[in-house]
Amino acid sequence: MPTFDFRRYHIRSINAATDAERAAINQELKDLYASLSDAEKNEFNQQLQAFLSKEVGRIKSDYESVKGGMGNN
Repeated sequence: MPTFDFRRYHIRSINAATDAERAAINQELKDLYASLSDAEKNEFNQQLQAFLSKEVGRIKSDYESVKGGMGNN
């Protein structure tokens, strides 16, 4: 099974200069998904869930470290 590089898409989207560029990146990811077999789509979804869980956890940790450093705000 292939390994999907969601981080690459995520970084490109964050750094997109325009909404149109961000939409093109999203469409590229949708086109990739559409080209996959059912087994590959299942693997894609599992890897995406793992990536999103990791990123949400990282963002939560970053937020809590900043919030904790600001007193009771």
